[in-house]
Amino acid sequence: MLDLIIKNGTCFIGGNLEKIDIGISKGKISHIGNLKEEKSKNIIDVSDKIVLPGLMDTQVHFREPGSVDAEDLHSGSRAAIVGGITSVFEMPNTNPPTTNFEEFEKKINLGKRMYCNHAFYFGATAENYQYLEKLKDLDGCCGIKLFAGSSTGNLLVDKEEDIEKVFKHASKVVAVHSEDEEILKLRKKLIEKGNVKTHPVWRNEEVAISSTRKIVKIAKRLNKKAHILHVTTKEEVDFLSQNKGNITFEITPQHLTMYAPDCYDKLGSYAQMNPPIRDKSHYDRLWYAVRNNYNDTIGSDHAPHLKINKQKSYPESPSGMPGVQTILPVMLNHMNDGKIKLNQIIKFLCENPVRIFGIKNKGYIKKDFDADFTIIDLNKVIEIKNENIESKCGWSPFSGHKFKGAPINTIIAGEIKMKDGKIIGEPTGRPLSFK
Repeated sequence: MLDLIIKNGTCFIGGNLEKIDIGISKGKISHIGNLKEEKSKNIIDVSDKIVLPGLMDTQVHFREPGSVDAEDLHSGSRAAIVGGITSVFEMPNTNPPTTNFEEFEKKINLGKRMYCNHAFYFGATAENYQYLEKLKDLDGCCGIKLFAGSSTGNLLVDKEEDIEKVFKHASKVVAVHSEDEEILKLRKKLIEKGNVKTHPVWRNEEVAISSTRKIVKIAKRLNKKAHILHVTTKEEVDFLSQNKGNITFEITPQHLTMYAPDCYDKLGSYAQMNPPIRDKSHYDRLWYAVRNNYNDTIGSDHAPHLKINKQKSYPESPSGMPGVQTILPVMLNHMNDGKIKLNQIIKFLCENPVRIFGIKNKGYIKKDFDADFTIIDLNKVIEIKNENIESKCGWSPFSGHKFKGAPINTIIAGEIKMKDGKIIGEPTGRPLSFK
């Protein structure tokens, strides 16, 4: 007797779409084939729907501990599963930050309230390099997060000798917020109070590419893995596409959907994030990267803030926007518009994260793998509305926009946790395991 049969779905298996049934037992994929004769406690018919391996968002800020008025691990995980995301990588720039084993263990315990599977980044500082050597076998740890430029939170490693120290002692992938702090300080005088359009003037292309060149140089010299987060500039696309191997990089859905100055005209400081949304020439180059598979992942950089704070006059307004609930509908809509292929979405949100970070038993529909699935309807049209956002912040930059293509089921360890936008049952998410 199986626990669940996913029947009549078009399943993404071995790089192809195949109409086939999937049987699940004890949280694992136990059968793949024609399961007409098999009995099960639960059967779902997903005719005309596509069954994908569980999709992952490898950059989210769920704000706990610290700013739990804007988000916490529980509410962020609800937003994830409603958006079809089965696993997340959560960031360490909390209060207190996740920079030692004690705080990491607290995060793991807090994670018991999460609906989706999860892993946490260990935050790098100029002083905690001795811990970084001991992370290889730390359960639930996806990598090391390095803030080379200041952003939301109190983590900053900006001196080259300290950055080098982090990479030298790193026993996992180092994921980098790549902005040059020194240049940021020099250019701060270019900020115009009350004018959010000066955000990308202050944090310009030079800020990004200068830092990224430095990071790549150090990582290559020490033969360590660097993952450059939220790449935003054409300069970085061209540079990073020529420096692959142990260097990988991410693009966000926001930077593939909006560009300046339009986004600031429409959204004001709600469009403010670090690194910033830039003009259309950068937007076009990011899409060039996607078309050619130069980038490795797409992550939401889910970074919620309350409306009352986002509405403050620039630059008092904080940077960041929510995105874990909308990353998949936004990218499926781009697919329906012919900008990206389905197999690329699976690669960027599933297969490549598994490869880069060494996640065990995820990312593919294979026998004995974990039974995590994202089931999508490519023809379903949804409208994003602020009132339907599960995040505590209660807003989305995409509110009022209609998107074609949406998740209709999120299945984690063989349990249906979301159906047609409704959350089912209690939180059962588990820490991810790594090779």
